Amino acid sequence: MTCQPKMRLFYTMPAPTVNDGDFARQNDSPLAGWEKWSLPLGNSYMGASVFGRTGIERIQITENSLSNPFLRGSHWRDGNGGVRTFGDLYIETGHEEVSDYLRGLSLDTASAYVKYTWNGMVFHREYIVSYPDRVLAVRFTAERDGAPVSHGVSFCVRPEIPFVRDYCIKEGDGCGRTGEILTQADRLILRGVSLYYQIQYEGQVRIEAKGGSVTYADGRAIVSEADEAVLYFTCGTNYRMEPRVLEEDDPKKKLAPYPAPHEAVSGWLDAAAAKGYEKIRADHEADYRSLYDRVKLSIDWDEADLALTTDMLLETYKGGGRSGYLEMLYYQFGRYLLIASSRPGAYPATLQGTWTAYDSSPWGCDYHHNINVQMNYWPSGIANLSECFLPYLEYAKAYLPSAYAIADAYVHENYPENASDCPRGNGWTIGTGATLYFITTVGGHSGPGTGGFTSLLFWDYYEFTGDTEYLRTVGYPILRDMSRFLSKVVVPMDGKLLVRLSASPEQQGPDGRYYETVGCAFDQQMIYENHKRTLEAAEILGITDDPLLDVLREQLPLLDPVQIGLDGQVKEFREEGHYGEIGEYEHRHISHLVGLYPGTLINKNTPEWLEGAKISLTKRSDRSTGWAAAHRLCAWARTGDGNHAYALYRSMLERNTLPNLWDTHPPFQIDGNFGAVAGISEMLLQSQAGFLDFLAALPDVWADGSFDGLVARGNFVCGCDWRNKKPVELRVFSRAGGRARIRCAGIAAAGIETAGTVRRLGPDEIELSMEKGAAAVIRF
Repeated sequence: MTCQPKMRLFYTMPAPTVNDGDFARQNDSPLAGWEKWSLPLGNSYMGASVFGRTGIERIQITENSLSNPFLRGSHWRDGNGGVRTFGDLYIETGHEEVSDYLRGLSLDTASAYVKYTWNGMVFHREYIVSYPDRVLAVRFTAERDGAPVSHGVSFCVRPEIPFVRDYCIKEGDGCGRTGEILTQADRLILRGVSLYYQIQYEGQVRIEAKGGSVTYADGRAIVSEADEAVLYFTCGTNYRMEPRVLEEDDPKKKLAPYPAPHEAVSGWLDAAAAKGYEKIRADHEADYRSLYDRVKLSIDWDEADLALTTDMLLETYKGGGRSGYLEMLYYQFGRYLLIASSRPGAYPATLQGTWTAYDSSPWGCDYHHNINVQMNYWPSGIANLSECFLPYLEYAKAYLPSAYAIADAYVHENYPENASDCPRGNGWTIGTGATLYFITTVGGHSGPGTGGFTSLLFWDYYEFTGDTEYLRTVGYPILRDMSRFLSKVVVPMDGKLLVRLSASPEQQGPDGRYYETVGCAFDQQMIYENHKRTLEAAEILGITDDPLLDVLREQLPLLDPVQIGLDGQVKEFREEGHYGEIGEYEHRHISHLVGLYPGTLINKNTPEWLEGAKISLTKRSDRSTGWAAAHRLCAWARTGDGNHAYALYRSMLERNTLPNLWDTHPPFQIDGNFGAVAGISEMLLQSQAGFLDFLAALPDVWADGSFDGLVARGNFVCGCDWRNKKPVELRVFSRAGGRARIRCAGIAAAGIETAGTVRRLGPDEIELSMEKGAAAVIRF
């Protein structure tokens, strides 16, 4: 079984102070302290960015429903509106001149810590953001010579609500906020209204201390000479993730029926304080580790690297060195971020997960549907975190009524000959931009394939869980109605069925405008993939009486999703001859290769297309922004070229990773972190071509290693030990029951231990028939 060292980020200096202010007014290094150096904690309800300062600590809070509409400037640095910072907790200790400083983030326990020496005493702070108890808790202790110090803990908590004004980006935009700090006998209250949507928000601070005293006065909480103290904080708004909120046109009425969050916030805080820190921490860790501990990875790491701070590891790596430990750390950090920013009952992960320090966030900190939100959830299945997809599923249920209305309008306007007047008769669709308050229509720089790109997430959830009840009640209806829409946006042309109003995301023509065309690869591939998945789902469920299925069967062979150009490349545009004749030669998007990843129609069973994908990837180049490099990493992994996939991974660490391991576009975007997790997982295990492919794209530098817990389609949980790039032992556990076909050199002659049935299909291929809960071990 896989042995993985402790996973932690740590530093010998706090996050710097050069970060306070509005993003819209920053220079080329915006919010450097927050973006590059703060450490993220989260539970999907809220995020906390910990700075680790000694004299005046700062904890910045995000709550993703506290949002404005998009506000466009002449450049994205001028601001976008969108999600805004909730507020800050400043903790004043007076400990300015300290020694032996250390701070860090333990991925194994989802806790941050600060430790330093001041005035002969060692001070400790431990921070957690609990999902079960919906609370931030910070414990303060002091010791001398290894023993607790009585009356050694004193500090002052000063909450702040930034950007209290009647505008967000410029006067008159109506996107400001009110805010006040209230003092009560046993707590501090931060509350106000975000004006555009009339979002009522509230946070509360309460402190419990052993020994000493706690007083609340003038908007501050003062702890004096305690033996130990725990700060509790939680927050919320009157937002509800419900269809009427996204359907309501009047922004002032969206949240009008919902009560202020005061009672809910008070209840969460009081329950946490009554429960106590030790129990909260134990429940938090048990909950978190039930997800995080599922996957272990070990690849050729050096014990000495564990003693290097994370920024030193990264700088050494960027200077040409290599650290297997850093490569493992970044992978598990991405899994940690997904757990921290997307949990059932809370919000899905945005472009910045559940963290933003801005009043006006880059790209609105929204749910970008032309690749970014999809990338957020690519690792959820294979990296054994399928539960983390459920917040997006709940969000989709909230936006679907609007999505049906958008499809009706789009088809009637652009394809009236195909339009239906029946309720939901035109299916549903979604455009690129979306928030918790609205979704947008198709068009602009991305074609209707954007909807199919999105609906594949719902198919993948089924494939990695094997949950047929979900497929029957949720997955199939979503896929079917997306196919219904997509079947109406193709028209007969030259013996094919092509999208008449088509665009490859964000590609521009020579005039600098987004290039509109007919039947580009992005749209055709996503329609093909969605039609195919709808038909497969119907077959699994035994559905035969849906007349739409006959339409999809007729359309599928006419969609022509992949064309090969004069250079042997997969063409982005049908009118393209040689690669790069249209659009930016090294464009960040590789939208014509979505059939390779995350789609599956380009695979090892289609060698000409696979070779064409390699040519397109090579010409597109490796160097790009963070998320785009991550998509390239995933695509190269699917080609089976492990060394090239590893080169992409290395480039991400060298060029697209900040000192706190957040991915940078720039600025920070979390999709690169998530996309890298998916890509690394694909290097180790693939299942898209109809069989389990262990070590599918293993690079030379990972000659020896092991993993456990990655998931293949069919919900087979897999592990592997390998030496000299060859498997020594394969492990397969069936969580759903079914047949697992495995291809691996010499596998038919290997020793196979299983209670299931084994069929040897050839020297390099076997099929395991496994009951739910059955396991198999294959030794070479």
